Amino acid sequence: MKMLQEFREFAVKGNVIDMAVGVIIGTAFGRIVSSFVSDVVMPPIGVLLGGVDFSDLVYTLREAVGEEAPAVVISYGRFIQTVIDFTIIAFVIFMAIRFINRLKRNPPPVPVVPAPPLEPSAEEKLLTEIRDLLKAGR
Repeated sequence: MKMLQEFREFAVKGNVIDMAVGVIIGTAFGRIVSSFVSDVVMPPIGVLLGGVDFSDLVYTLREAVGEEAPAVVISYGRFIQTVIDFTIIAFVIFMAIRFINRLKRNPPPVPVVPAPPLEPSAEEKLLTEIRDLLKAGR
């Protein structure tokens, strides 16, 4: 029963929930960026490169044999697409974190003025008098 309670405490901690929300939003953001790259960025790049569609770029290792054995290919076009997706996502995240860090910059420190010394207590005054009398030789 104790382990179940510990798990419940772990699962409902703010950090775990924040992380779950971040993963969900990150996944959705990744889909948006993938769509942006494949549907908006890559077509003009393909036109500039002579009408190349990166997702169709493959290297065929073995041709298809009838309907039973499909072709064996290396889809390097999809890899290029994924690298471009990653680069754009990494750049956007970098810019967002950079912006957030600028907002979080600490204001200049406030100078610390030392507090005036406290008045010695009656006991300290008495001990000081005794010390002074002992020094004087009385």
